[in-house]
This record gives sequence, structure tokens and C-alpha cells, in this order.
Amino acid sequence: MKIAITSTGNSPESLLDHRFGRCAFFVVYDTESGATEFIPNPHKNAEDSAGPASIQMITSRKVNKIVSGEFGAKIKETLDSMKIQLIVLRKPGITIGRIIEMLNHANK
Repeated sequence: MKIAITSTGNSPESLLDHRFGRCAFFVVYDTESGATEFIPNPHKNAEDSAGPASIQMITSRKVNKIVSGEFGAKIKETLDSMKIQLIVLRKPGITIGRIIEMLNHANK
């Protein structure tokens, strides 16, 4: 399973970015292979439509779940219709590495 996580940076020590469409990076984590890919978000400074553009980019990587601090109402509707699970995580200061540990623990 592939899970996307919104991130403030491009390392496991980076923090969860609480913005979906305007996050600095997306992390795509593959629970089967353990591979982690950090992808700069080219839409983070877009004037508008950052959310829909980010959805298109992330879903092209065939993710099943997305972890972020928040999702807008339109984003929720779109991802629900695509059968992509949204995980809202509101823990301040949590690192990408810790989120991956939590995901691994949940999948066992």
C-alpha cells in the first residue's frame, strides 16, 4: 500500500505539514517495500487550485491513503469519491519518521 504524507521538508526529521495543497513536500511511503520518496510540491505557491492540482499529482502515484493536518471540504469530497482514505493528524511537532513508524505499527 502507498501512503502520502504532507511534509515541511525532504527528510525523515521533517515535520508533518498541516496544509494539504500547499505543503512543501509530499512523502510517498510504500508499506510493502519500505521505500520512501520525497516529492517537492510544485503547487505550494499557486494562486489558486493548489488542492486539486496536488490531488492529481499524488493520485498519479497510486496512493491509497493520505496523511495531513487538514483537508478542505472540496478536497475531502474529491478524495472520498476516489476511495482514498484521509487521515487527519493534529499532533504538533511530529516528524515524518515517527508517522512512518506509527503506520508500520498499525499495519502489523
